[in-house]
Amino acid sequence: MSHKWEKQEGNEGLLTVTVPAEEFNQALDEAFVKVSKDVSLPGFRKGKIPRQMFEKRFGVESLYQDALDIVLSPNYAKAVEEEGITPVDQPEVDIVEVEKGKDLIFTAKVTVEPEAKLGEYKGLEGTKLSTEVTDHDIEHEIGHMLENHTEMVIKDDGEIENGDTVNLDFDGYLDGEQFEGGKAEEFDLEVGSGSFIGGFEEQLVGLKVGDEKDVEVTFPEDYQAEELAGKPAVFKVKINSIKVKETPELDDELVKELDQGVETVDELKAKLEKDLKEAKENQSDVALKEELLTKASDNAEIDVPEAMVNSELDRMLQEFEQNLSQQGINLEMYQQLSGQDENALRETMKEDAEKRVRTNITLKQIAADENIEVADEDLDKELEKMSEQFGIGVEDIKSTLGDLSMLEQDIKVQKALDVLVDNAKIVEGTEEEKTEADSEESTEEK
Repeated sequence: MSHKWEKQEGNEGLLTVTVPAEEFNQALDEAFVKVSKDVSLPGFRKGKIPRQMFEKRFGVESLYQDALDIVLSPNYAKAVEEEGITPVDQPEVDIVEVEKGKDLIFTAKVTVEPEAKLGEYKGLEGTKLSTEVTDHDIEHEIGHMLENHTEMVIKDDGEIENGDTVNLDFDGYLDGEQFEGGKAEEFDLEVGSGSFIGGFEEQLVGLKVGDEKDVEVTFPEDYQAEELAGKPAVFKVKINSIKVKETPELDDELVKELDQGVETVDELKAKLEKDLKEAKENQSDVALKEELLTKASDNAEIDVPEAMVNSELDRMLQEFEQNLSQQGINLEMYQQLSGQDENALRETMKEDAEKRVRTNITLKQIAADENIEVADEDLDKELEKMSEQFGIGVEDIKSTLGDLSMLEQDIKVQKALDVLVDNAKIVEGTEEEKTEADSEESTEEK
């Protein structure tokens, strides 16, 4: 097998592959064995027709497609590997020459991963956020822990407030007519959660148990159900009950339920301070790297292929679905509640997807320009870390991963990030100061 790669405009190129006649003839033999099993002719049992008779009756050309299915994929993959190119989309394959007894020639129009023309990536200014843990941080964390021990208590008197959970009946009307999917009874809704159409929950505030009200809303222009999109509707609402969260007081007895590793409130606070310190240090490191990487990516010239953005969008949508499932919601239910179909979701994610692709390409280019290599000891260190994290033996991890090339690439990326940090001008600052600085920088650019 021989091949030739010709770079064309942008990120595309033409890969020409020549498969020797002997290999193609062997593929024809395999194709005949496969096809002849289902062929029957008078005087011959199914699968027993002679090759010469088959070709005379059906023509050798009838075997070409099955033979191509056998040889195209492996020869394309081998050519790609030997040329050292990285396709980012399915190729457009064209058969140039196919004939029994001759070399098979095909071309593949391939979109490849682009190279980045790096701009300034050393000496960038980055903000190291404060890792100080305040009393407010500790109390805030305790508040989260107490939320798991809150109870919903019936609120017989008083009005609905944000945060209350309301049980209600509602019935939706469009131009005076009920519409499908707009009715429910004894539905629980946390007011202020933003679960319903804009304006619905706000109009419940101030109502009492037994109250009835016509809630007027307008469906968004991009609402999933076209018959409702952009139209005003009226929901006849009746309040059945109101529940409010009741949070217990923190004491030494409750502490033992919140965390079995501590005995007193003071011990809990000390542990939280330590954990929050570690979390803030990690968040600070991540934020610094993201800031430097974004700047390095913005300074680079990259022609990002649409195929890479679409692939990243597929991954992001899959991640989004997984996150929803952890909350007991599927994508279809989310789309109904939010009024966004898959196309609308992808559109909201597109900017982040493009950013992810740009930063990934930037990191790979930094690794290449810096001649970053991954030694065996780097792999061993990472495998040991994974072993401790997941409680699995190193050999079992190797067996599960199989090919360690992806792990090697991850280590290269981390080393490239280290290059950014090691060569950065680090300034100390709070998260609020960083936000203000980013805002001022954005204004100046405009």
